[in-house]
Parts: sequence; C-alpha cells; structure tokens
Amino acid sequence: MPSPALAALDAAGLAYRVIRHGPVTSLGEAAAVRGVEVPDVVKTIVVRRGPDDHLFVLTPGGRVIAWPKLRALLGVNRLSMPDAATAKAVTGYERGTITPFGATTAWPVIADERVRGRTITLGAGEHGVAVAVEADAALAALGATVADVTEPEPTR
Repeated sequence: MPSPALAALDAAGLAYRVIRHGPVTSLGEAAAVRGVEVPDVVKTIVVRRGPDDHLFVLTPGGRVIAWPKLRALLGVNRLSMPDAATAKAVTGYERGTITPFGATTAWPVIADERVRGRTITLGAGEHGVAVAVEADAALAALGATVADVTEPEPTR
C-alpha cells in the first residue's frame, strides 16, 4: 500500500521518482544521496497563521523563509512555526518527512519562486525517502502561490 504522499502524487497524475536514501545529517548530504544540486532539495515548512490555520511553505535548499516577505504576501502581522507535535497533528507527518502531498489537511501552499522550472526533491512522508518531481507540475497540482518568500541561509 503506498504512503499517503505517494498515493496523492498518483491521484494528481504526477510523474515522480522515489528516492530511498536512509538517514542524512545535512542539506549537502541530502543533495548528494539524491543526486541533485542543493537548491533542488526543497524543504516543506509548516507555518501557523492563526488557531487551526496553517500553510506549507516550499523553500529551496540553501534558503530560508524571509518572514517580512511572507507576512507581506499573506497580509498578516504575525506568523509562527508550530512545535513538532503540532506540525505532526496538522499534517499527519513527522518533521523531516513533511510534504503537502497526502497531508491530513490540504493547507494552502506558498512556494518560493526559485523552485520553478526545476526538477525538485521533496519529502515523501517517511524518513529517508524523497520524491523527485517536476516543480511546475507539482506546483500546479497543489494550486501553489508562487512568490519571492525566501532569502539566503545565513552562513555560520
């Protein structure tokens, strides 16, 4: 029986490739084991807009949410990230596996404009598993809003 994420990808009619790679400890390692460049490792971040009001933000590897840009896009003054237990409760997925595909609630999706036109990898609902999919087709299937909502990840 396919995972909820794979079942949702199938239901959307999307072509995808499953990548089973086991645990990774960094973005660079994830990119290497998936055979892609760092920007093609797309993180799905759960953001809380209000009580029982969440959304997914898709950010390319090497970038983080630019909170002022996201707040302006959404027309709100405050956003937050839920704790791990809340994220699982509102998506059905544990952190590190979250994807908008097959989530228990179809929250709105905001995708950073830099993911367009690429083949991206996303979490597939379980640890150590990702899917590679054409970003434009995935964004269309999700009804995603595409905008400039990230900034470069700070260097350490």
